[in-house]
Amino acid sequence: MSILIVENNPNLGSLWANHLRRLSLDVTLAKTQELAIDHLQKSAWDLVILNLVLKGGSAFAVADYVAYRQPDTKVLFVTNTSFFSDGSIFQHIPNACGLLQTSTPPQDIAAIAEHHAGRR
Repeated sequence: MSILIVENNPNLGSLWANHLRRLSLDVTLAKTQELAIDHLQKSAWDLVILNLVLKGGSAFAVADYVAYRQPDTKVLFVTNTSFFSDGSIFQHIPNACGLLQTSTPPQDIAAIAEHHAGRR
């Protein structure tokens, strides 16, 4: 299973990636919207883990691109805000499969990601 992590913070993205790799998942980390789009153009993904607060870019643009280019690929959002905590993200992004806080333990993020990546 292949997972694309889109996260500006390289320490946080690497932490998640390491936990996913321990589950024998193929993981790529993109630190910007542009790098994420480049990866989405070149490869198919089972899951995209996407920070909702993407500095210097738009998480919605990435999610829309995923929905357009890879409609079966799910997007697991992470955020450090309470925005969309009411669940309305699912009304705006058709391929959203979850919304977690960035403070969620990395092993929990990895388990949830493994679950959704396998349900393509």
